[in-house]
Amino acid sequence: MKEIIALEYKQGELHMIDQRKLPQVFEMFVCKTWKEVDFAIQDMVVRGAPAIGAAAAYGAALAAREYEQESKDVFLSKMEESLAALNESRPTAVNLMWAVKRMRNLLDRHQQENVEQLVERIEAEAHAVVAADQAINIAMGNHGNTIIPEKATILTHCNTGALATVGIGTALGVVRQAFRSGKNIFVYADETRPRLQGGRLTAWELMQEGIPANLIADSVAATLIRDGKIDVILVGADRIATNGDTANKIGTFMLSVLAKTYNVPFYVVAPTTTIDFDMVSGSEIVIEERSSEEVTHIDGHRTAPEGIGVYNPAFDVTPHENITGIITEKGIVRAPFNEQIPKLK
Repeated sequence: MKEIIALEYKQGELHMIDQRKLPQVFEMFVCKTWKEVDFAIQDMVVRGAPAIGAAAAYGAALAAREYEQESKDVFLSKMEESLAALNESRPTAVNLMWAVKRMRNLLDRHQQENVEQLVERIEAEAHAVVAADQAINIAMGNHGNTIIPEKATILTHCNTGALATVGIGTALGVVRQAFRSGKNIFVYADETRPRLQGGRLTAWELMQEGIPANLIADSVAATLIRDGKIDVILVGADRIATNGDTANKIGTFMLSVLAKTYNVPFYVVAPTTTIDFDMVSGSEIVIEERSSEEVTHIDGHRTAPEGIGVYNPAFDVTPHENITGIITEKGIVRAPFNEQIPKLK
């Protein structure tokens, strides 16, 4: 079985699966400059919080290569310019800011070194981000597998697999580990309007792995949950506050309400890098609002009448009281979250 590799840095270029074109076309998007990485993040060539963080780290590496012939003062100025732009490429996923901060801290710690040494350090740091995420994904998968019953029917939302990370995935990584350990599981994947990451990406990953699954319209989930056909719900996260409030793909909050109403375990799966330890509650999380065309068009074809107003938030916030547990690489965190989450720092 060939592993899915969302992005790979080789010969001074960042190669990433163009997720805008899956599943119809498997095509690589090649970034030779940090500005191309910035575009790729904004346009969702790459998406998923951990993958965005890794892409930003490699964006810094490309910037370093681009400016390596400059004087040290100019190099540092240009690096700050590129890091500032990458930091603003998308507002909600904290892994992006974490990766940029990691690069800034590296430059601060080694500011006495010459440009050549700094370039090498930045590339090595980006590789370290990837290696860490791969190990973190395995650890989350193993911890999460402990709460998956034999013959479990699992509901997922959006895409939380290898395409969203640089490893086996977060929530879908748990599904993978359960399947690979021999559990006879079945998955329902929400299509996840409006960009259909569940229908286009999660369904594709499940088929690549051979995991038994059905794709459903988002509106079907309530009926399945009410009728007792879902044993556990697994979702990812783009930012987690210290009280456990979690920002994730729009529609997650709705599922959490249903899960609480019908007593279905609802787990968030995310690395500790997704926790914003400076944020007290989800009310502080900035929610990205995206283009109206994501709602009015599908694959470039208009499906809604001209002139209709559109509200298109990319994420919503699930309150901590609706969450059974948060599965991290350090273990499963449960309520009271405001006491347990700070211990992960």
